[in-house]
Amino acid sequence: MERERGRAYQPRFTRDHLAFSWLGALLSLALLGGLSAWSGYLLMAAPLGASSVLLFGHPRSPLAQPRNIILGNGLGGLIAMLVVSCGWSGAWGVALAVGLTIVVGQQGRCLHPPAGGVAFLGVFLKASAGFVLFPVLSGSVLLVLLACLFSRGVRGASAYPAHWL
Repeated sequence: MERERGRAYQPRFTRDHLAFSWLGALLSLALLGGLSAWSGYLLMAAPLGASSVLLFGHPRSPLAQPRNIILGNGLGGLIAMLVVSCGWSGAWGVALAVGLTIVVGQQGRCLHPPAGGVAFLGVFLKASAGFVLFPVLSGSVLLVLLACLFSRGVRGASAYPAHWL
């Protein structure tokens, strides 16, 4: 009985939605990778893959909206840079950065789960301002723009975004 309740809580997706989710993430991340190689700027990081799961897997989610992706990831990067600049590192630095990213995201109404990954990665890599710009902000903005283009350019794709701010 408990198991059935859990299944009822989880969203169901049509075959079309599954195909569009796969295609959107594939094309967007491949394009980010191609732009990275072409421009010489790093535009990809693991947390952007997690952002893609929300963007294309559940684009109507409040956590997948542009405000959440761009501000959430950007704040995660800034917080990581601040934690590193204060001398924190290792497990305690990662824990502090992720915890602060959650609280600031909640307070700023821009909570985005992959932003915790941005904060984690930023402390692990000893992030500087360059990390915040490339790949975090540039990759997040491009990913949102690609999702908008995909939703408008591919008939049957889920509408995105539900709202900008």
